[in-house]
Amino acid sequence: MDSFRLSPSDEDKRFLKALVSQSIATHLAGEDGQTPPEPPSDLLRRELGAFVTLKRHGQLRGCIGNIIGQGPLFRTVWNMARAAAFEDPRFQPLEQSELADLDIEISILGPIEPCPDPELVEVGRHGLIVRQGARQGLLLPQVPLEWGWDRLQFLSQTCRKAGLSAQAWRDPATQIYWYEAVVF
Repeated sequence: MDSFRLSPSDEDKRFLKALVSQSIATHLAGEDGQTPPEPPSDLLRRELGAFVTLKRHGQLRGCIGNIIGQGPLFRTVWNMARAAAFEDPRFQPLEQSELADLDIEISILGPIEPCPDPELVEVGRHGLIVRQGARQGLLLPQVPLEWGWDRLQFLSQTCRKAGLSAQAWRDPATQIYWYEAVVF
């Protein structure tokens, strides 16, 4: 896998983080018909996958994304912000009182490719998708760093996220995909 090369400017990053806040705030205000403002650069108009992660007081509060771009990046981030805040099935919908305490993290995903050998997975560099039949699990590249996992734990936890046994990544019927991401 070639290294994913995408260099959003500081202005692009500020714009996307503000976009997340604006998307959530307008939804809370009942202004769901509002569309996102136009971005400052063409990079944010590219069709790329993205995840929005919301944390409150260091604890996960929501995380949803698209692994493959389905429209311009800035619109994906706008939509995923609302999904992470109000549609993550692990959490109750976000309330107005929580908005000021949110930490926002955005992950822009590079191309998804079959992983040729699990021995090549690098913790902190690669994100993983494990698929077997109808079951699929995804973990972003920053997750194993946050949990202090090594490569084997990362593979095992991605399998568990898919609802598979921890060792399912060793099964030839399991497909393993990897990708890189820009995280800020």
